[in-house]
Amino acid sequence: MVVFLRECRSIAISTEKNDARNLKLQLRNKLSLPIFTGKNLVGKGGAPIDIALINVATGDVVTSGLEASIKLDVLVLEGDFNKDDEDNWNREDFENYVVKEREGKRPLLTGNLQVILKEGVGELGDLIFTDNSSWNRSKSFRIGLKLASRYGAHAQIREAITSAFVVKEHRGQGKLDAKTSHIKSEQIMN
Repeated sequence: MVVFLRECRSIAISTEKNDARNLKLQLRNKLSLPIFTGKNLVGKGGAPIDIALINVATGDVVTSGLEASIKLDVLVLEGDFNKDDEDNWNREDFENYVVKEREGKRPLLTGNLQVILKEGVGELGDLIFTDNSSWNRSKSFRIGLKLASRYGAHAQIREAITSAFVVKEHRGQGKLDAKTSHIKSEQIMN
């Protein structure tokens, strides 16, 4: 317990020295679309989804210091969060857009819901949506990453978010695959 508290205080002090709001989390690649329930989230081209801690002033990855080894929480946000694509939200705004599962349903997102940065970079692990996005206010979601709650409110690092996306039921994937195959067949014949 004492070591944990020291670690939290050390990160808070370190981020203060580095002008904490000048540090931000940034996704380095986009999600591969469309996204279906029961299927693992991946980046474009099937690549892993990478995250980095960035010094806003320089644009460089923060590779050293306590911040370069922090733990992050992976969350689901409403798709209409930050709809104007501005980079000026506060922590409370971010928290107010977190989406929880529907009552009586399984957790909305399953898998590795934490990422540990190593030298300022990390990779999202297996993440799977268990429900579609048609039931929520915006009919879409975003993935958000923030400093793990264990660090408390003292350390402030700007959260990362994906672009908004729709999650479809996996039952619809067969229709999409059949349509894509048909289009490819027609292109080959022409």
